[in-house]
Amino acid sequence: MSLRTHVRSVAAGAGAVALLTSLTACSGSTDSNAKEITVYSADGLHSADGKGFYNKVFKDFEKKTGIEVKYVEGGSGEMVQRLTREKSNNKADVVVTLPPFIQQADERGLLEPYRPAGSHKIAPGDRSADGTWTPVVNNYFSFIYNSKQLPAAPKTWEDLLDKKFENRLQYSTPGVAGDGTALVIKAMHDFGGEEPAMAYLKKLQKNNVGPSPSTGALEPKVDKGELLVANGDVQMNYADAKASYPNNKIFFPAVAADRKPTTFALPYAAGLVKNAPHDKNARKFLDYLLSPEVQEQVSPVAGGFPVRQDVEAVGEDAVTLRKILDGVEIFTPDWRDISENLDEYVKAWKEATGS
Repeated sequence: MSLRTHVRSVAAGAGAVALLTSLTACSGSTDSNAKEITVYSADGLHSADGKGFYNKVFKDFEKKTGIEVKYVEGGSGEMVQRLTREKSNNKADVVVTLPPFIQQADERGLLEPYRPAGSHKIAPGDRSADGTWTPVVNNYFSFIYNSKQLPAAPKTWEDLLDKKFENRLQYSTPGVAGDGTALVIKAMHDFGGEEPAMAYLKKLQKNNVGPSPSTGALEPKVDKGELLVANGDVQMNYADAKASYPNNKIFFPAVAADRKPTTFALPYAAGLVKNAPHDKNARKFLDYLLSPEVQEQVSPVAGGFPVRQDVEAVGEDAVTLRKILDGVEIFTPDWRDISENLDEYVKAWKEATGS
């Protein structure tokens, strides 16, 4: 599989809003003189141990420009909801979410068109036509299992209905978490539509521990053996397993034993917030995210794939990441349909599962 095929990211996942650095009040007017920006982002790229992709990028950006990055983390849907509430008095300058939430932010008029330097090196189909958002780290939806307690990964969706997974399986909340929403998208694709997907998820509910706003919070539970299976994404699961959770292994369930496992691109996508309080600083940051300097760090530091077609992922991590996707069928969701009907699909999921 060529690097060009590797559209996307990570991303995904979601959690309760965590203010990792103090925020100052912003008036909502653009381009204040303060040497700072505030980034609202889905979880997966920042690490508590200080070794994550964002940790390095923020530090290097401040050293290079003198602009401090203040960071707020939460689920993709959660970040868009927060931007919506703050629309008349914006606090954020840049938002980074997984699809379909970046499209949702665009539809709500929360984003200001801006094409960062280098964005022309991204395949046109992987970025918004009007320049309101651009992928910054490529990745794919995935699941993880505890390799210490399970001799092999579950091969099919049907395998996950086994009684041994009762109260040992959990996935993040659709409509709140990007990866949780991605689970519904994959199920709809694999089972051939909304109705059969919801029928399956209704059956799976007997094994599901319950909703979780954070995909990242499920990783330590799987590693410890509290859970045997959880959802996630390749970037986050690969990077975190390498750093902290060695028992977690990635897998992709198939709809049947004689069918290929499937996944789809789920990029971390960034947009400039409309009426951003630090507009010029935010543009510099978006330019920096797409610079060759940063994109070359995506595989070894973030555990994802670069989005620029002229930046080749090289090294041991890049080789391992390609192998993870060997034999996996990559499909492309109809993001327009998903964005337009997201509320309906989440409602159907809630009704099917009683959530």
